Formats: sequence, C-alpha cells, structure tokens
Amino acid sequence: MNKQDFRIVVLCGARSPEREVSIQSGRACAEALRSAFPRTELRTLDENRLPEDLDPATDVVFPVIHGDYGEDGGVQRDLEARGFAYAGCGIEASETCIDKAATKAVMRAHGVPAPDGIVFSADARPDAAEIVARLGAETVVKPSDKGSSVGLFLPTGERELRAALEGDLSAAKKWIVEARLHGRELTVGLLEGRAMGVVEIRPKTGVYDFTNKYTRGNTEYLFPAPIDDAVAARIRASAETLFAACGCRDFARADVILSPDGTFRFLEVNTMPGLTATSLLPKSASCVGMDFPSLAAAMVRPAIARFRSRAG
Repeated sequence: MNKQDFRIVVLCGARSPEREVSIQSGRACAEALRSAFPRTELRTLDENRLPEDLDPATDVVFPVIHGDYGEDGGVQRDLEARGFAYAGCGIEASETCIDKAATKAVMRAHGVPAPDGIVFSADARPDAAEIVARLGAETVVKPSDKGSSVGLFLPTGERELRAALEGDLSAAKKWIVEARLHGRELTVGLLEGRAMGVVEIRPKTGVYDFTNKYTRGNTEYLFPAPIDDAVAARIRASAETLFAACGCRDFARADVILSPDGTFRFLEVNTMPGLTATSLLPKSASCVGMDFPSLAAAMVRPAIARFRSRAG
C-alpha cells in the first residue's frame, strides 16, 4: 500500500442553526489534516444528506457537522447504511449525547455528578412556581437536544422563569430546566476515551452563550485550568467514565461546573466539538502537547483503521 491509499472527505455545513460554525470548523479541520493526509477534500453540504458521489471503497469520512444531522445520529445512520468508515461517535452515542436529559440519566446511572433538572416539551410547559420550589430561584432553561447554547435562557425568580416558559420555545420540541450552578466553567477533551487537559472558560462579560463562544476576544481561556491537581484528576476520571458509559468512540468533549467547595457537576457531552480558532478541544489537546494538526490526525486515525479493516 502507498502512504495514503484512501481519501479523507471532511463534511461540514448541512441545515441547522449551527451551519456557519460547522463550515468554519470544516475548513479549519481540512486544512489541519492536509499536513498529514494530502488527499483531504472539504465538502460543504447544503442539505441534510450525503453526496451521492462518495465511495466507501475509497473514502474515509470525517463529519464536522454541528447540531442537527451531525450530532443527532442522522449523518452517522446514513454513513453506516452506505458502508462508510467515518470518524467520531456512532449512532447510539450520538443520539444519547445530543439529548441532555438522556445524558444526565447515564450520568446518574454511573455515578457521574449532574445538576438537578426537569424535562418538558414546548407543548406541555411546567408551572414556574413549582420549578422554583424544587430547583430554587436561579435556573437555566435550554433545549435538551441542541448545542452551542442555542435557545439559552437564564431567568432569576418566578416572574422571569414564567416569562421564559411562556415565550418563544420554537427552537426545539424538548426542553430542560435546571438549577443554575455557580462556579468555574470547565471543559475537558477526550481522545479515544482518554481525557486530555482541563480548560477553564471565562467570558469577559455575561455568560458563555452563542455570541461569547464564537466571537474572538469575548472570552478568556486558561489551559490547563489553574485548579488543584487532585480535582483535575477526578474531573478527568469522571469524564472518561462518562465517555465509556455513553458508548462514545474516537473523540468527544465534556463540560463541567466546578463549585467553590471543590465539588463539580457535568453538564453535557459534545460528540462533535467545535474545531474553529476559538474552539475548546484543540486547547484541551494542547495541554498534553498536541498541536491542531496532530489532534486532527489523531481524531481521524481510528476511522482509517476501520476503513483498512473493512478493506482487508
């Protein structure tokens, strides 16, 4: 075999609220991959379906599609139906992790700490007074199956919560309201089930919402996070437990809140982390000595191994 007996096809775009972020990630990822794999092609999807001209006999697919289709198991199902080897989590793990409520059920079953919350639908909204009585005055309302803080509300008190619940919830069908956690925002990247460095996220103003995530200069990142080594080790161990319990493979990222008393709670698992200049996974990888091209190559290598196993 020659050095590269396959083509890597990076897929980005598709139709979701995170389309533009996906396109940025796809471009950055394809550029990073070309240093190790010159036969890398970037394809931007305009619809939520695979290009017809891809060939599972020659192509290894790296889907870099955030949100709908990319993280909900849709593209994974299409890829498997056509026999492709592809990078990232499979169908079941994607379906679990895109759903924050389902992920929290996994956390509770495996002893990974998570915030208390209530799941509801846009068609059957809970009573604000009952929520405040159970969760407290400060809450977080967010879609259960969206990423990038799409549709995030941070009400304080019953009046603001009622306004959020009575407002426009068209961004999703399934929602979750949680007790708002105060503490340091952390995240940890995982590569083939092993946790990398813990990153601290410090928005300069407000909270880490969609704007602060994707606007350069709006947020300060500390990597590795300046936290106690023992606490960091416990976070990494819990992240590895969660990765395995959710059935993840290849790579993922887990988000955490660290309270002032040293306890922490996991918020979610992201199976398709951002790969832009402001993204968190490359920062986590840098803590263990990996630059962006090295990380991108490591993210796709298990898919290449699966491709060669099928071909052999």
